[in-house]
Amino acid sequence: MYFQTSFRDMQCSIFIAIILLMKWVSGNEANSDTSQVVKLDGDTFQAELPKSHHFVMFFAPWCGHCERLKPTWAELATTVKSKLNEEVKIAEVDCTTATSLCSQQDVTGYPTLKFFTKGVAESQRYRGPRDLPSLLTFIKETLGLAESINENVVDTKSDEPVKGALDLSEDNFHLHVASGDHFVKFFAPWCGHCQKMAGTWDNLAQSVGQENSVTIGKVDCTQFRDLCNEFEVKGYPTLLWIKDGKKVEKYQGSRTHEDLKSFIERMKKGNTETADAKTATVTSSSPVVQLVGSNFENGIASGVTFVKFYAPWCGHCKRMSPTWDELGTKFVGKTGVKIAKVDCTEGSNRQLCADQKVNGFPTMFLYSNGEKVEEYDGNRSLDDMFSFVAKLMNDKQAKDEL
Repeated sequence: MYFQTSFRDMQCSIFIAIILLMKWVSGNEANSDTSQVVKLDGDTFQAELPKSHHFVMFFAPWCGHCERLKPTWAELATTVKSKLNEEVKIAEVDCTTATSLCSQQDVTGYPTLKFFTKGVAESQRYRGPRDLPSLLTFIKETLGLAESINENVVDTKSDEPVKGALDLSEDNFHLHVASGDHFVKFFAPWCGHCQKMAGTWDNLAQSVGQENSVTIGKVDCTQFRDLCNEFEVKGYPTLLWIKDGKKVEKYQGSRTHEDLKSFIERMKKGNTETADAKTATVTSSSPVVQLVGSNFENGIASGVTFVKFYAPWCGHCKRMSPTWDELGTKFVGKTGVKIAKVDCTEGSNRQLCADQKVNGFPTMFLYSNGEKVEEYDGNRSLDDMFSFVAKLMNDKQAKDEL
């Protein structure tokens, strides 16, 4: 009798457990169905992108940062659908299953957030704060939904004094830049960052126009796409220094009038110092290795190397320089690890930074035995960067001991 009662109790418990499990599964499926986040993979990615703008999170299920971002990402999708009339899709790609796709997109850390504009081949990587207001502001700026700022159109054939940046097209561009120094902005009218700097760019043209030694121009890439492709424009705005018809340098500093004018003055002086004349050294004042184009591969060939790619005029680079030196000091005496830096404005370093896919300053890449492992996209505090490097060293040591 006792056995029969116990058996019935067990059956009842199992039945209740099954009912609860079914409810849990049903609830999760309902949540999944109501989510506005579009799930993309290797098969659907290329098919869906041309249909609309996409803001994509590339993630890994085991990534803690990704898991913390997911509720915000879902909320962003709901907000975008209700407020932006579905002009942009919020999507995600699981890089543990879509490995080839994530490799093609140069995803080296999680989460990686990229905005794909409809009709534009190259994506724009988001590196800002991951809270809802910041993400939403980024989308609005990228889509040009902020208050419009009209750019002045200047007739380049007019004999009147230049009142703003020269409006260049496929008809006059090559003839205009064939000789002399030119600073040209490649933009798109819907680009929020372009709209914000339109007034500054025209003011810059007025302030340097009297000197008559450099011209300030602009190209609308939505009208002259072939011209922008020729100069490898991959994001907006792109500011290029062109001398005698050839691209010399891409400006990636602050977009204030003062910094832009300082850049012009530097380029006009023609800094002829070559980077190859420098060697990788650790000075008494700084424990950071200075790498250049000629010794870069050898410098990262063995052990762990954390490299900062920077430009001397970059404000963010200047502010983090003391912290970077402190980071180097913390690793002094530790074998198998180096803290290094590369000045992307000097000599052959420009090509080196292009080869390493440096798209902004500062950019920090972690290398292990000559191979790029990951881009550092976290907080630039001393403790956080130290932990980032130490983790790779510990992982590497654990693998070596196996």
